[in-house]
Amino acid sequence: MQITKVEVVPVELKLRLPYRTAYRPDVEIDQIAVVFIRLETQQGLTAWGCAAFDENLTGETLDAVLRSCRACADVVQDLSPLNTEYALGELSRCTAHTPSALCAFDIALYDLLGLAAGLPLHRLLGGYRDRIQTSATIRLAPVQETVKLAQERARQGFRILKVKGGVDPDQDVERIRAIRRALPGFTLRLDAEQGYTARQALAVARALKDDLEMLEQPLSATDLDGMQQITARSQVPILADESVTAPQTAMEVATRRAANGLSIKLATCGGFHPARQIDIVARLHHMATMVSCVNEPALLTAAGLAFALSSANVRYGDLDGYLDLVDDPTVAGFCLEEGVLVATDVPGLGCTVAL
Repeated sequence: MQITKVEVVPVELKLRLPYRTAYRPDVEIDQIAVVFIRLETQQGLTAWGCAAFDENLTGETLDAVLRSCRACADVVQDLSPLNTEYALGELSRCTAHTPSALCAFDIALYDLLGLAAGLPLHRLLGGYRDRIQTSATIRLAPVQETVKLAQERARQGFRILKVKGGVDPDQDVERIRAIRRALPGFTLRLDAEQGYTARQALAVARALKDDLEMLEQPLSATDLDGMQQITARSQVPILADESVTAPQTAMEVATRRAANGLSIKLATCGGFHPARQIDIVARLHHMATMVSCVNEPALLTAAGLAFALSSANVRYGDLDGYLDLVDDPTVAGFCLEEGVLVATDVPGLGCTVAL
């Protein structure tokens, strides 16, 4: 099989609900920039990939991602897409500081594998299940607004809510308790986005020990000593997210027991290939994994879903990054049914892109 044409298409997408983060709580984000990749082969197959990134997480910029994608486009036509391990090794030379660009070509090459084999990727990668429940994210907001947003997600069918926090620990406790009163029986997660001190993290975990399924990334991504200490003492399971950017960092978190579980984002680690390595690290250390996302088109969510469905070690889904995008050009093959993402048996990623 030979790749005969590569297209690199940057796209700006607006968000239906702007949001703020603990990294920059004074800045409202109302749109994202992404880069779509289209591969065509001599045999008439068309595969898609996508680079979505968060500058706060990886330091990537649109210009840098575009440069990397265009460099990969120049190289990939000389590579066999069926020799995936070798091809991705060569492409990684062009994407040393832009994991989202590597992810775009990684999932496009795997999309081609699925198309060539006539298999959906979740089956090609392992086929453990065909559906997984996902959380819906509640943005950083005052208490009353938080409850209204949670109730809106409940009306959409979600039963797992991930609440963004990290700016004011006391208010985070109040927000979680307010949601619990409004929506008893729901599963609640709190993402502190590296915003707490160790003392604050333990206080929040103590206050919410009966309310939270997990506390995600309470300390700085690089503070593994602190993460190790609160994991040992917390009354709520600790999930490492921003601390896990590659198989190497996953290994460090796991060997130091700096969390109870690992979060995997295809966009920040570089695609299926490194994601599978991170999942193996977690499995060997008896740690569950959560497959998560950035704000991303449904094409990238389809890739995250395929990975989540392929592994028995993936216990949690957090794949809602496409929900609030306006005019996403992805024509998705998966379905969302009452908060559960369900894959189809369409070969490859099961998506097309209307560009």
